[in-house]
Amino acid sequence: MRERTIDPRPVHRRGTGLLSTLLLVWLAIGLIAAGQRHYFDSGPLSCAGWGTIAVTALAGPLNYAGLNPTVTDCVLPEPSQ
Repeated sequence: MRERTIDPRPVHRRGTGLLSTLLLVWLAIGLIAAGQRHYFDSGPLSCAGWGTIAVTALAGPLNYAGLNPTVTDCVLPEPSQ
């Protein structure tokens, strides 16, 4: 009889690398769209500016389909004293 050995290397699921690559490409396209809209020129000075950059990056290629996500009002909680 043949002795079975256990391979100590982790088993990778098929498609995990592809999914990770697609996610990185999606976010890169979103960041390129934010750059083309000049969101990085002066730097965001408010919560709304950071939020607009974030939703633009998350929207990814949808920006080129006419989606123009913006954050207009952002309220941060005040620290308690």
